[in-house]
Amino acid sequence: MPDLLTLDLQKFLDASAARHNHLCPRQVLGVRAALSGAQTLELRIPRRDKRLLIISETDGCFVDGLEVVTGTSCGHRTLRVEDYGKIAATFIDVRNDRAVRISLFVNLRHRAWQYSPGEKRRYFAQLGAYQVMPEEELFTKQEVKLHQSIKSILSRAGIRVDCEICGEEIVNERHVFQEGQILCRSCAGGGYYSLL
Repeated sequence: MPDLLTLDLQKFLDASAARHNHLCPRQVLGVRAALSGAQTLELRIPRRDKRLLIISETDGCFVDGLEVVTGTSCGHRTLRVEDYGKIAATFIDVRNDRAVRISLFVNLRHRAWQYSPGEKRRYFAQLGAYQVMPEEELFTKQEVKLHQSIKSILSRAGIRVDCEICGEEIVNERHVFQEGQILCRSCAGGGYYSLL
């Protein structure tokens, strides 16, 4: 398998910038993290199947970079966002249950100045540096064990039940059982909103 970092980095950056209407440092980090994750799992990219699952720990620009490189998306149920506000993602090979979490090295922003001599603006120092910094100075990689099984995370498409309180349909096995009732997460007290 060829070193994925030898692929045309600029091609991925251009694709991400086209989606986002400009290129920003977090998109570069998303592209580089995606290349690193695929290389670590020894998966060819972009994927057209559902073998690669990515759980991103933030939304926004970083995710644009992940998507253009890997071919994953929320629509294909191969990309999930668990918003912890961290520029990190876990790359999962669903065929062999292998998972690797890629996160930023501490103080990465400050170290970017070393790779952008003469640049006085922080944003542009990071934008340039993240494109050329060696991977081992950008990211930490850790093999991780998921708290849920991959089967549970992926669930089964096509499963539908109605919440016994609000009556709304719940798809993909995302319902919960509480006191003998089938409930949506909101009615079970675990939702992100409550009715006014």
